[in-house]
Order: sequence, then C-alpha cells, then structure tokens
Amino acid sequence: MKNADFNQRRKNATPRGVGVMCDFYAQQADNATITDVEGAEYIDFAAGIAVLNTGHRHPKVVQAIEKQLAHFTHTAYQIVPYESYVGLAEKINELTPIEGETKTAFFSTGAEAVENAIKIARCHTGRPGVIAFGGGFHGRTYMTMALTGKVKPYKVGFGPFPGSVFHAVYPSEARGISVQDSIRSLESLFQCDIEPQQVAAIIFEPVQGEGGFNVAPAEFVAALRALCDKHGIVLIADEVQSGFARTGKLFAMHHYAHQADLMTMAKSLAGGMPLSAVAGKAAIMDSPLPGGLGGTYAGNPLSIAAAHAVIDAINEEKLCERAVQLGDKLRAVLENAVETCAALSDIRGVGSMIAAEFSDPATGAPSAAAAQAVQKQALAEGLLLLTCGPHGNVIRFLYPLTIPDAQFDTALAIVKSALLTVKAVS
Repeated sequence: MKNADFNQRRKNATPRGVGVMCDFYAQQADNATITDVEGAEYIDFAAGIAVLNTGHRHPKVVQAIEKQLAHFTHTAYQIVPYESYVGLAEKINELTPIEGETKTAFFSTGAEAVENAIKIARCHTGRPGVIAFGGGFHGRTYMTMALTGKVKPYKVGFGPFPGSVFHAVYPSEARGISVQDSIRSLESLFQCDIEPQQVAAIIFEPVQGEGGFNVAPAEFVAALRALCDKHGIVLIADEVQSGFARTGKLFAMHHYAHQADLMTMAKSLAGGMPLSAVAGKAAIMDSPLPGGLGGTYAGNPLSIAAAHAVIDAINEEKLCERAVQLGDKLRAVLENAVETCAALSDIRGVGSMIAAEFSDPATGAPSAAAAQAVQKQALAEGLLLLTCGPHGNVIRFLYPLTIPDAQFDTALAIVKSALLTVKAVS
C-alpha cells in the first residue's frame, strides 16, 4: 500500500485528537534514518520527540531486548521482582546529581513520572500546593495538564483541572523575562494565591522542551533552591526531555552547582522502549506507604534491559562529548545563517539541545509561519524537524547523538538550504 492509502485508513480509524505530523508511514528505521513504506528515506532530527539519543535500533539495545525475551517479558515488579530493575535503580542512584542517599522508582511514561513525583512530594510534606512555570510541558494526564504552562492544544476542552496548581513565569532572555522577574512572580503567588507553607513542590525543566528550549540560568536554579530551602518545599527537576546526554551532560542538572530534591526522567532512558523514573533523596522517596507507588507495567523487564544498554552506549561511545561537538557544528551553521535569514531571531540551547526561533523582521512578533516554512522545506529535502514554543515559532533539533558525521553534514546542508528559502514571513 501507498502512504496515501494508510492516511485514509488512519482518518477513518483514529480520532483527530491524536495529531499526526507526517503523511508518510515508517517501514524501517536505523540510527538516524527512517525509511517509509514507499522506500523514501528521511534523516530523523525528531528522534521520536527526544526518545532516541542513541538512535533507532541501537545494536546494544536490540541485543539486550532479545536477550531478555529469552527469559521473561512480564511479572509485574511489585509481584515478582527481578534483579535488573534493582540494578538499574542502583545505576541511576549513582549517576543522578543529587548528593547523599538516593532511591529510584520506575514507571512507564514521562507523565507517570511527573505524577508520581508530585505524589511523593505531597506525601513527604503533607501539603497540597504545586508551582510550575509558564511554557513548561509535563504531560497530558490531568495533573500534568494542570502543570503544563501552555493551553493550546493541550488543555482546550479538558477542564476543570486539579486544584492547588499555580504558574510562575520562566526566565527568557528572548522575551525579556529576567531571573528577577521570575522570582518576583513566585513571590507574588505567595502573596496573592497560596502561602509558601502550603506548597509541596516547585517543578521546573532545566531546559524547557515544548516551551522552546529555554535554558534555566544558574542564578535562577540557585534562587529556586534557596526558596525551597527557606520554606521546606521539594524542588523537582523535570528531565524527561533533557536527560541522557542531550545537553552534553548525562543530565541537564549536571550543569548547575545547586541540586534538586527529586528528578523525573523518561524518553531516551530506554532507547525507544517505554520507561520512566523518579529519582531523589531517599528520605523523600520513602514517604509513600508500600503500594502507594508502582503500576502494572512500571519497570517492564524489556524496557529495563534496554535502559541498561542505553547507559552503556552513552558511556562507551562518549555521547555526552559528542553532543557538544554536534551542537557546536549546528550552532555555527545557524549563526552564519542570521545574515541571510532575517526571520531567524534567536539561537539558544546547550549541548545538542539547540533551538532556532523565528520572528517577523518588521515587527519582532513571533512568526510560526517562518518556522513552518523551514520545517516544510527541510522535509521536502528529506530532513525531519519539529517545531515548539508557546507560539509555534521555534525549530528544535533532536537528532540521534549517534548520527554518522557524513549524514549530519548532509542534514546541516539541508538546514542551510531551508533557511535560505525563508523571507520576511510573518
């Protein structure tokens, strides 16, 4: 069958609420290449939305899954445990940038990890309130929708949302929002909406994903830490998108002197298999009673096996260092394009978590049209890109860190070409 045939079947069989970006269907995927059912090849700079830092079907991941398949696929860890879960928890505890005794629990999705982090923080503090940030994305479940700081499309038609959730502004140099502005917004919440002694947790992304790859300044993280220490609030770093070598460190929080109390992780943790985790200070993690955490598929043995292989691949192939190298090459291309692409208004990020923002050169207003034009032209030339940001005017680059150099150079040439096609689009 052709892509068009599958598209018609999709429209007939699935609801429009499951949005689909591409009109072609995957047949095969290897490292940074996707081949569709008609034989066309695409360079994948989306990586399943940051899930494939180690690429499609990394040999170590495939081998680990195949090996586990020969033993068992499911027991439910809470019923019959297995060593690989415990061993992975030990690895994560050692690797997570949180000093002192730490513990880790596994789940299936990023949203589950965030939900459970909030549960743990509320149980530990006995408080109801949670503060998140505008532009943040934490998931599509009811609690994580409430935490997410973007209405369309994530919240439209789904209210009411859980109470005791509040939003402060996230610092953004591109939008003229300083660290002081952000801290003042938190202080305003304490004055107008909820007393700090009723706040269980503040959750933030060290690098906002859906929000447009806004990087938390070190001063901001330090201020959050001080605020949480002052009021007995649990600080949660959501590393679902930024973790596992994307930023040039295993976790984005490795870039900061100050630490979170809990961290959430998912996406590239298991190289394409569904797995998430909450890791944090043991005294906080131990707050829920036995049975208060878990899930039927939480810590699935196939996903656990894949995660062991991902961590090994990151270490053996020095993917943190490679993230910096690839990110530097991409940033150079984007910076050179500023002279010829007037709509390219900002380049930001860290490591290989790089974004390009587009604005109308005449007015400075966000230009989703320019970002979409770049995306469309790149796709026509065989490169898959994603947009993001509150206004949809940001291109984010999420290539596998294992991409071959020659293929990466080809992709950068396509990026250059796509940027040249963008005029003063608004």
